Amino acid sequence: MKGKWAPLALMLVFALTRIPRMLPENFSAAYALVFCAGVYFSGAMAWWLPLSTLLVTDIGLDIYYKYYKDVHDIFTPGALVFQLFVYASYVLLICLGRRYKPGSSFLSLLGGGILGAMFFYLITNTASWFFNPFHNPEYTKTFMGWLRAIIIGTAGYPETWEFFRNTLLSGGIFTGLFVGAMKMTTAAESKREKETQEAPTEEPETEAAPEPTEGKA
Repeated sequence: MKGKWAPLALMLVFALTRIPRMLPENFSAAYALVFCAGVYFSGAMAWWLPLSTLLVTDIGLDIYYKYYKDVHDIFTPGALVFQLFVYASYVLLICLGRRYKPGSSFLSLLGGGILGAMFFYLITNTASWFFNPFHNPEYTKTFMGWLRAIIIGTAGYPETWEFFRNTLLSGGIFTGLFVGAMKMTTAAESKREKETQEAPTEEPETEAAPEPTEGKA
């Protein structure tokens, strides 16, 4: 991604999508964001910029849901360990993105974004089952308990397969949007560079040398 302002603008847009009720339930641009950061951001920026943006917005959301909505307490030891696995999933998605080149085909990058969303779903739901930070009684430490966490989830909430569906949809949609925007930006920049290189350079005008005059007799 060229230009120092483009990644920052992308992070700002992503942060706005995390405002509660800005997107449908269980819809998130996070999976696509970290994957595309691995593809397009250069050097250390591919790591610190998306992860710091996620961390700041996560802290804001945790404070909102704990003190304003009084939904759950994310600051318990079990919940914090679960959050570590969430961020480990983000790191995995960045690593996955680093395996792709910015010039890869649209379908290839779209498939990578969807694959990353699948990894995220499996890792985070397995961690939710294993650590059970919210003490769901259905999450027994058995294969059936794990399967329930992956497919059904806990009572009183939408089933986790619906979360999986929305994970795939949001991962695919936002990956497509990010990749499409990047390819359009890259094409426009390449066109401008080509026009600049092909523009004729004006040679400086030189004054004509005075013609010699014959001396008077």
